[in-house]
Amino acid sequence: MTHTISLTVNGEDHEVTVSPERLLVHVLREDLGYTGTNIGCETSLCGACTVHVDGKAMKSCTMLAVQSDGREIQTVEGLADGSELHPIQESFKTEHGLQCGYCTPGMMMTSLELLEDNPDPDREEIRHALEGNLCRCTGYQNIIDAVEETARKLNTATDGGCDVE
Repeated sequence: MTHTISLTVNGEDHEVTVSPERLLVHVLREDLGYTGTNIGCETSLCGACTVHVDGKAMKSCTMLAVQSDGREIQTVEGLADGSELHPIQESFKTEHGLQCGYCTPGMMMTSLELLEDNPDPDREEIRHALEGNLCRCTGYQNIIDAVEETARKLNTATDGGCDVE
């Protein structure tokens, strides 16, 4: 039995027919072409598949696609405004917060939720927020630097708070 679901991804409405056991990560990548959402462990351990669902960071490998019916999804592709990078993307670039880049989309999406909840986190709060995201390349220091730099940029631009859209 299949279900037709409606979801909005990065502001664009989609209707997709899915089987009940199909995961959101597979719908995003394979059906809708949002390949910035990476498939890592498929067990919720690595965080490479993190997206925002109705404004909250979720590991899309743990969410059935049918659970996304009627919801707003934001992927890493939805952060940039045309060719203008979102401050977190720019910070990951300038602070060398990525090496192979596989974990980067999930790190960014998780970090943005942190900055939405806490516009000025200290390094320990950043580390704690990123505990569910694994990186095998960077050693995390540059990722933490990138999140701190993003907080500075967003706080300067908006006088506090984070706008992820």
